[in-house]
Amino acid sequence: MARKPNYKFERMERERSKAAKKAARLKAKQEKAERRKEEKPAEDGAGLTAAETMPAETEEATTEE
Repeated sequence: MARKPNYKFERMERERSKAAKKAARLKAKQEKAERRKEEKPAEDGAGLTAAETMPAETEEATTEE
């Protein structure tokens, strides 16, 4: 004898598994971005002098006066 289909339950199970999969992907993506942010500042600021890091606007403002 065949079982009676329970479409609502099956749909809920599919949606639950999709949501879990989506959450796992989002978490992995956020962790990857976080690791990238932690590594990037060490590379950007290395080797620059104070004059190179100052914006050009301050030099122009002092020469106009």
